Amino acid sequence: MFRKILIANRGEVALRVIRACKEMGIRTVAVYSEADANSLHVKFADEDVCIGPAPSSESYLNIPRIMSAAEITDADAIHPGYGFLAENADFAELCSSCKIKFIGPAPQVIARMGDKAEAKKTMREAGVPCVSGSLDIVTDVAEARKIAAEIGYPIIIKAVAGGGGRGMRIAHTPIALSTAFVTAQAEAEKSFGNPGVYIEKYIEDPKHIEIQVLGDEHGNVIHLGERDCSIQRRHQKLIEECPCSSLDESSRANLGEIAVRAASAVGYTNAGTIEFLFDRRSGGFYFMEMNTRIQVEHPVTEVVTLVDIVKQQILIAAGEPLQMKQSDIRFVGHGIECRINAENPYQNFRPSPGKIVTYHAPGGNGVRVDSHCYEEYVIPPYYDSMLAKLITRASTRDECIRRMERALGEFIIEGISTTIPFHLEVMRSEEFKHGTFGTGFVDTFWK
Repeated sequence: MFRKILIANRGEVALRVIRACKEMGIRTVAVYSEADANSLHVKFADEDVCIGPAPSSESYLNIPRIMSAAEITDADAIHPGYGFLAENADFAELCSSCKIKFIGPAPQVIARMGDKAEAKKTMREAGVPCVSGSLDIVTDVAEARKIAAEIGYPIIIKAVAGGGGRGMRIAHTPIALSTAFVTAQAEAEKSFGNPGVYIEKYIEDPKHIEIQVLGDEHGNVIHLGERDCSIQRRHQKLIEECPCSSLDESSRANLGEIAVRAASAVGYTNAGTIEFLFDRRSGGFYFMEMNTRIQVEHPVTEVVTLVDIVKQQILIAAGEPLQMKQSDIRFVGHGIECRINAENPYQNFRPSPGKIVTYHAPGGNGVRVDSHCYEEYVIPPYYDSMLAKLITRASTRDECIRRMERALGEFIIEGISTTIPFHLEVMRSEEFKHGTFGTGFVDTFWK
């Protein structure tokens, strides 16, 4: 087992990993930028190292500084969390060459699945259903128009690298395609340093469903069920729940088997998710992408399966075989997670950094709050706007919704705008209560 783990991340996820390490008797190292000197992950780690100024490029994305911090603190493993360097194959490779264990999949797997065009090709070869579209990177508008004519409009253009909704554009006509293609390429280049894009048939208002998988270094792969991540704005998730109310047991089992087959096909190790689009009209499932890291929304799976996914990541990276078989996994009740962001939902979710003057987290049976925030904490403007993840669990979905509504009503954050009012309205909406929503829900409901 590891003696000391450096967490190459910040905020809530860094604190989440520190908590898991403490319970496993592992010492921790927090790295932080000058803007995060007062963050809780710095306060609760055993050691801390400042790695640079506020901009991510000079701190959390600065590989030499992070590796130096690992070397001077004698860390024998690095947990990347999510975002920043979590899916950077070069970083994972460097860790390996420095004899520091990267807590995640192998570098070649990260690279293979990080290229979304290559990932789709791999999944097709493994017999995983995929949306029709280009087989490789599309380089110019003329080629894009030819492919779109073959598969039919509407189409979606996607960056082969990155995520978070950047480098994605939808086109309903050949004229719109020209502008959308150039815009997607430019945004991909700016966001990820890679202008490569590919084209898919656009499935209108689908469900976005992902399967949590775990794979060890001995060839064992299992899944921990699905999450419905359809409530999102600009392709960024806001609410997740487990299980998905639209799936029956047969569909659920089939999707889990497909996900395990997909992960096994690439020799996947550690925690990851296979993401699918569910066409609510045809009932078909289609591979979208694989995330080769822990997901923001992993707690909603944890509260339903009682599996600590972060601890499993650490055990797997230490060479331990999975201590559970697929038949051991049980799903108890229902879970919902709301991402509480420092954003003003009444102004198109405009970021709202600043000082928190009042902070009161909810509690009670079946309520979990993962957060790095506290009263008088200043939310810096340089990073992701997430303040907290509020998770509720109950025996039924209806009870879970009511519990979430109650918990949201108790969650008091003053001094900045938050998405709490948005989440309250969603919990009270009939469409959400009936589970009949797709990825277009926010665009129609919130307007």
